[in-house]
Amino acid sequence: MVSPLCLGTNVFGWTCDEETSFAVLDAYVEAGGNFLDTATVYSTWVPGNSGGESEAIIGRWLAARGRPDDLVIATKVGYPGDPHMRAGLDRENVRAGIDGSLARLGVDAIDLYYAHKDDESIPLEEALRNLDALTQEGLVTYLAASNYTPGRLAEALAVSEQHDLARFQGFQPHFNLLERAEYQGDGEEICVREHIGVAPYFTLARGFLTGKYRPGEDLPATPRAAGISQAYLNDRGWGVLAVLDDVAAAHGATPAQVALAWLMRYPGVVSPIASATSPDQVREIMGAVGLALTDDEFARLDAAGR
Repeated sequence: MVSPLCLGTNVFGWTCDEETSFAVLDAYVEAGGNFLDTATVYSTWVPGNSGGESEAIIGRWLAARGRPDDLVIATKVGYPGDPHMRAGLDRENVRAGIDGSLARLGVDAIDLYYAHKDDESIPLEEALRNLDALTQEGLVTYLAASNYTPGRLAEALAVSEQHDLARFQGFQPHFNLLERAEYQGDGEEICVREHIGVAPYFTLARGFLTGKYRPGEDLPATPRAAGISQAYLNDRGWGVLAVLDDVAAAHGATPAQVALAWLMRYPGVVSPIASATSPDQVREIMGAVGLALTDDEFARLDAAGR
């Protein structure tokens, strides 16, 4: 059982130092959250970082605060660029990944363990057997897939059933009001049919859907702003923001809260992932929980982003 909003921790060790990360985690738990998302590769893109910084910060927070009884921790293995291992889901990588994550987090088992990226260099059955072994040893409770195509996700489910292996119970696609391709259509159909819990990432389009970027204004000189795709800074993007503003005004909410509430209502989505760099941002995004959009508002947002 997870809260309706998952806290993304890719900012820990990057735009959040350890003290701020602890404050963000405290605020999230105080607001009723219980679902953390991290990965071994966070945050290798920062000069001087070697990877695993986010997991290590969470581990020190757990040691300092004590683990809440209902806390669910998700982490990942096998992403290209991870300095702790080669890319992929071969046995050596998977074993190195789980051992490293358990040590950095200071836990005995991972609640939800994602294959961070599909590994087409080895047979799918082999990759799934390597992951299944972790569940057999009690090191992982549930398995999930991130960055898989719908076709490969369906194939993985079939292989798991055929060989009686632990199957993927979760799916993490890039999905928000402006990014639809990885989930809408086949991905949605598969996840709803197979009861796969969906936790989309980049839910606020790298901050664009918060409304802090506006037509005619220069982008701020921040790391997150540097990641804003030019694909958003156009009539389609501004049109989505206009609808977000309108719906937010009707609810006394913020654009970010409305964007997350739209995802929470979307078929198959269990817990959208959103990150925060301050306790105030945590309180804002958690304000999306319980924000009930009307059918008309949901439809208007959906149409604006297509």
